Amino acid sequence: MPRVKSGKTNKARHKKVLKRAKGFYSANSRAFVHATEKVDRAMAYMFKGRKMRKRQFRTLWNQRINAGARLNGTTYSRLIGGLIKAGVEVNRKNLSEMAINDPQGFTKLCAFAIK
Repeated sequence: MPRVKSGKTNKARHKKVLKRAKGFYSANSRAFVHATEKVDRAMAYMFKGRKMRKRQFRTLWNQRINAGARLNGTTYSRLIGGLIKAGVEVNRKNLSEMAINDPQGFTKLCAFAIK
């Protein structure tokens, strides 16, 4: 059976990793062995970051809603509880935007939820 050399395959694999490692510091962007480690770590951080971004935005929205609710004499939990009981289906992203950009509308919503 003839010997199979893997020159083309290895070259393509190395190029793919080194392309992803562009911009990394020192040998981490030039040496395949170092680049492999750094690219793997970066990919893990990317995966984790996509999950964390969702959590961070929800936290930010909750803080903004709470700030708006406190300006209207209530708290975040009472506001959300009142909106759920009233059957108002507005997501937190839109509520936070409303608290920032439309304070009068947010005040009316708070009054409706507090009843």
